[in-house]
Amino acid sequence: MQLGLGVLRLAPRDFWRATPREIAAAFAAEPSAMERTSLEQLIARFPDGT
Repeated sequence: MQLGLGVLRLAPRDFWRATPREIAAAFAAEPSAMERTSLEQLIARFPDGT
């Protein structure tokens, strides 16, 4: 519970619906930096404003 609610900051509803395998996979995932080209593609696809 401390991992799911505290470290991963899952909502209680999401924590209780997750399987142990999903919690383990989320914890094992290492954050990675986004490359500039990926960021530019996201900006173009989802521009700010209307």
